[in-house]
Amino acid sequence: MNALEFNEEVWEKGRELYRDMPWRSNTEPYFVLVSELMLQQTQVDRVILKFELFIGTFPTIADLATAPLSEVLRIWSGLGYNRRAKFLHEAARKVAAEYNGKIPDTYEGLVNLPGIGPNTAGAILAYSFNQPVVFIETNVRTVYFHHFLEDQSLVTDAELKALATKTIDKEHPREWYWALMDYGSFLKKQGAGRIDKSSHYKKQAPLKGSLREIRGLILKALATKDHTERGLRNQLPDDERFEQALMALKNEGFVTQTDGRLHLTR
Repeated sequence: MNALEFNEEVWEKGRELYRDMPWRSNTEPYFVLVSELMLQQTQVDRVILKFELFIGTFPTIADLATAPLSEVLRIWSGLGYNRRAKFLHEAARKVAAEYNGKIPDTYEGLVNLPGIGPNTAGAILAYSFNQPVVFIETNVRTVYFHHFLEDQSLVTDAELKALATKTIDKEHPREWYWALMDYGSFLKKQGAGRIDKSSHYKKQAPLKGSLREIRGLILKALATKDHTERGLRNQLPDDERFEQALMALKNEGFVTQTDGRLHLTR
């Protein structure tokens, strides 16, 4: 398949499979920033309801920057991977302090924010600022594997970026990536475009039995009310990981102890 045929196929599938999402209806940088962090390792259907609640609570990046971390974690509760919420909160505060409240429109500025790596920065530049940048994520990998690399293994993102650079629609990058995302999601559901062929692919570790599981339970309990350590222990299942998880949450700034009571950091 040549580049022209590939582009035609992606655009056709993009029109056919288009998914409406709140961060597509409104592509302002703050909405895209929130959605991109929420979508890391989380399915779109789960994200939409939480996104709407989050934006309803913190309508602007200024609202997020001035909110206590405890409130951010409370709204985030149930979505998992709570470091993303903390990164988002820290990014908002950095935007307020160093960028006059405006999310930067350059790669250098974006990767300077907490929690923003190269691909998240690329997504924000494409979706919010309609810049023809090249970035790679799971659905993008899936489409390129399916059409160009079906017989190869251990493909690097550098190889994928070379293909993406040759095929990107520079006039309509935002809509192009929407089409790639929707097509890639469809292919994954069909079992096509094996992303385990990527040298960058890492299978997500199961939640059950992990330290992440007990961390999440601690944060969920504290999102409801403050507890003494004994009260918190009694509320949660007996688990030998409790001490390690609680200590890590304190060290990372998620949980604070005041006058003998544990609470989400305010």
